[in-house]
Amino acid sequence: MNSPDGNNRAAAEVPAAPRRGASPDTAANPARRRTGDMVRVPGGTFLMGSDHHYPEEAPAHAVTVSRFWIDRYTVTNGDFARFVAATGHVTVAEQAPDPADYPGARPELLVPASTVFRQPARRVDLANPYNWWTYVPGADWRHPQGPGSSVKERADHPVVHLALADVEAYAAWAGKSLPTEAEWEFAARGGPDGATYAWGEEFNPSGRWMANTWQGEFPIRNTEQDGYAGTAPVGSFPANGYGLFDMIGNVWEWTSDWYQAHAESAHACCAAADPRGGEQDRSSDPNDPVRIPRKVIKGGSHLCAPNYCQRYRPAARMAQAVDTATSHLGFRCIIRT
Repeated sequence: MNSPDGNNRAAAEVPAAPRRGASPDTAANPARRRTGDMVRVPGGTFLMGSDHHYPEEAPAHAVTVSRFWIDRYTVTNGDFARFVAATGHVTVAEQAPDPADYPGARPELLVPASTVFRQPARRVDLANPYNWWTYVPGADWRHPQGPGSSVKERADHPVVHLALADVEAYAAWAGKSLPTEAEWEFAARGGPDGATYAWGEEFNPSGRWMANTWQGEFPIRNTEQDGYAGTAPVGSFPANGYGLFDMIGNVWEWTSDWYQAHAESAHACCAAADPRGGEQDRSSDPNDPVRIPRKVIKGGSHLCAPNYCQRYRPAARMAQAVDTATSHLGFRCIIRT
């Protein structure tokens, strides 16, 4: 099902502004397999994961990745608008779910919709994310807060509200791929191995904000000391050692790996070479009656705060159901060489 505005209006609604650093030819022709706005990552062996933070990040283990190119920025609304204009792609959030895929679901949930962060008016139980996440009919990549919102003036913000099928379709159109978790984490570290953050050990060095995260008490008060309450234009914060922007914060990013515990893939005696994650059949949440497969997402977002979800680190990881889109999840692509 198309969005209320019609699928083919994407190019008019979202200006196709050139990406930062893109040549005019690259901007005008987002052709297949271009590396003009990508960074070459040399590959190597590093310590993946962490033994000092959340349980799902442990154990830290040696991994080797081959060299690859990776997008300098997350894919933006402008980028995605060009893709939609060229292909007519309709995102998962713009389509009504098939009742056969969700037996027992309430009819009001089987409509085009996506998951949106809504700031509560008072303190809430942090153990229940439904206190700030709302399934909003009409929310999609063009309308990130739901009907009435727009990305018309946000062409350079990361595109959000995309399920796995949407990001895979974009990557195929662009002649690229999604990164594995290991590739993504290696790139996010920017060279130094084992540092807590993508820039070192201090979260806010000399008072400088290095990523778009939440300041204040989540989810009720964001002081916006970093200058942003929601997403920021790509490239608003310093690049890491490889020249990559927003690997930490702003939006979570999809990877190609099926979710599994690090303990299932860690090697005690040698470094795994170019690991590809777990198995689809074992990736779902055992408490999910529908058993939707899940992928690994990385990097944290503008909603990560000191009092909740301190996942603004390269080692941080979470599981994301493949059919689910949210207002704080985006992606970038790679080309393997």
